[in-house]
This record gives sequence, structure tokens and C-alpha cells, in this order.
Amino acid sequence: MKLLRHYEDAPADVRGAVVALGNFDGVHLGHQAVIGQARALAADLGRPSAVLTFEPHPRSVFRPDDPPFRLTPLRIKTHLVEALGVDLLVVLHFDAALSHMTAEEFVDKVLVRGLGAHHVVAGYDFLFGHNRGGDMALLRALGVRHGFGVTEARPVADSAGEPYSSTAVRRHLQEGRPLAAARILGHPFEIEGRVEHGDKRGRTIGFPTANIEVHDYLRPRFGVYAMRAGVDEGAHTVWHDGVANLGRRPTVGGLVERLEAHLFDFDEDLYGRHVRVQLLDFIRPEMKFESFQALKDQIIQDSAEARRRLALLPAV
Repeated sequence: MKLLRHYEDAPADVRGAVVALGNFDGVHLGHQAVIGQARALAADLGRPSAVLTFEPHPRSVFRPDDPPFRLTPLRIKTHLVEALGVDLLVVLHFDAALSHMTAEEFVDKVLVRGLGAHHVVAGYDFLFGHNRGGDMALLRALGVRHGFGVTEARPVADSAGEPYSSTAVRRHLQEGRPLAAARILGHPFEIEGRVEHGDKRGRTIGFPTANIEVHDYLRPRFGVYAMRAGVDEGAHTVWHDGVANLGRRPTVGGLVERLEAHLFDFDEDLYGRHVRVQLLDFIRPEMKFESFQALKDQIIQDSAEARRRLALLPAV
């Protein structure tokens, strides 16, 4: 998959693509359906398939004081889109200039003159352009004017008829239901980052951890999770079972929100490396213990419980 960070002067081999258009935060099953429609249509037409998205998420530009809410920062979104078999990922920098483009300007400058889109696929509720002035009806009309096709993807729902949505994923994660979130996402929720040096207390009790700052990720419920950690080994990611704590570590007076992941039966040095941590099942909320020994005893129980729950989940 090619990655393009601008729309001007797109390479000839990606012009004329079928473009799936949206924010796609989470790349959940509804998003995958939109992207899948674009990919299938591209295959039928013998054209490249593309996903066009925005970075940072527009909400973080318009509402910078909101709590962190992102499900998939760019690095993870790229992993997920690539896994869907798309030829091109176009990531446009969302800034003041882009936000002030009218819907008509966006279509003319980005889709037509920039990318030379042959066909565009977007969700039924997709809005675009300055002040969200464009909707799917306008996109269809502009497609007729400029000579590209438009497909409006209908909502995709679960067996109970509830549409898949990023909002529902966020709610499940914030209430400690990662398994329910994964059923909407179609994949586990994960946090990825560079392993940083911590206070190394875990090593003193036989539970060394990979420490990762959570930055602009949505904050799932603080507590202990059964997890799998993906470690890059050359061209492959190797997954390891483990247990993780997400929170501020009140027993040791922690102030910074951090993910601490302990990988079972693993003793390699991870400092400075990127690690993907999938939060698979919630074990218990974060709590403050009266002593470090009490914390150690609880970690032993948490590890055993994590092993038990992971044994019941499908292997990676």
C-alpha cells in the first residue's frame, strides 16, 4: 500500500482511483464496509482503490480542549487500512486552510484536480467542507458536474440492529468492556507507542513492564487488562500474552497516565522500540494498595487471571 500525505500532483498510477472518503476513526466494521465497497468497485473497474482520511482528526482542531478521544492514531489506522488490501492511503493534514475550504472547493481541488477520482464512496451521514456544508446529496450533484461517480454506503448494524459506530466503541471502552468494543471494531482495541524508561519498580518484584505513554488516545477505563503485545521482529509482528495496567499507579504516587504492560515469559530489552498492546479483557479497576507487598500479591493474582482468560480467547 502506498501512503500519500498530500493531494497535489498525485502520481499517475494512483489517479483515477475509487476513493473511500471519511475519518474512519477506529476502522470499525461499518468503516470496513465502506472501504470494502470501494475496493470491490475498483476491482470491477480495473482501477486503484484508495482511502482518503484526515490527520489530525478534525474534532481535535475544532475542540482542542476536549479530553482525548482518538481510537486509532495514524500509525494504527495505517496498519488496519493496509490489512484491508487497499492500494493507496491518502492522509490530508487537517489545518485551518483545509477547514475553510467549502464543500465545492474540496471536491474541485482535492478530489478532481488533485486525485482525479473516478468514483467516491462515503457513508450515508458523511459531511464535509467548511461548517460541514456538504452532504451526500451535494456530493452526488458535484459528481455529476465533474464527471465522477458516487456511492452512498448504508449503515451496517449488528444482529440486534444497532449500527456500528465509533461512539459506541468509545462508550464500551470507557465502561470497561473491551470485548464488546472489539465486536464493533472487528479487531481488538490497541494502544501503540515507544517503550520508555520508567521507575523500574516492577523489575524488583519479578514483573518488568514496558511503559507506554497514552498521549491522545481515548482513555479506556483505568485498571488491569488481559492483553497481547505485538513486538516487531524484522518484517513480522510477534505477539506475546501478558497483563497490563492502565492508569496513574496510585500506590506509588503516580501522576502521569500510562500503560504498563508485562509480557509473560519474555526477557528481551524493549526500550526505544514500538510495541502494540491489545487490551482484550478487563480484569479489575485500578486501586491503591496499602503496601508494595500487597500490590505484588495482587499482580500475581492478576497475572494468573489474565493467563486464564487469554487461554479462552482465539490465538493471534
